[in-house]
Amino acid sequence: YVRFHLISPLIQQSAENIVLFDTFVNILSHNLGEPAYEADVAQLEYKLVAGEYGLIIRVKGFNHKLPLLFQLIIDYLSDFSFTPAVFEMITEQLKKTYYNILIKPETLAKDVRLLILEHGRWSMIDKYQTLMKGLSIDALSAFVAAFKSQLFVEGLVQGNFTS
Repeated sequence: YVRFHLISPLIQQSAENIVLFDTFVNILSHNLGEPAYEADVAQLEYKLVAGEYGLIIRVKGFNHKLPLLFQLIIDYLSDFSFTPAVFEMITEQLKKTYYNILIKPETLAKDVRLLILEHGRWSMIDKYQTLMKGLSIDALSAFVAAFKSQLFVEGLVQGNFTS
């Protein structure tokens, strides 16, 4: 089991940064779908999660091939690229996801409660309005470059691994 948390102070600076981060993580997951398929067949699991303060990368499975899967994820992260068509598809999916959260009273109530309790939190309404105003491909590219330049990393490795 390997878990790394790539933490960046950039994410919580604005609602636009949070939306750009969500877009980035979804495009990264989309890009990994085909190359990581063989790992899935080999009973290796991975998950990319857009955490509140950064990207969480989780991989688990048999230890002799796990580093290869982790390296694949890191390679796609470091050489991040996307097409305008993928960008449009992912932003449309995010619009639906945010909207679905907003129309459920229990999730909206939780979001409002956390907005009141947590300092510096951006509401789902802020994120949805930012996304509806539109994001640019250039803004995403600039955000990803800035995100990769301001990272702090925490990691946990469990299992049959040497130091």
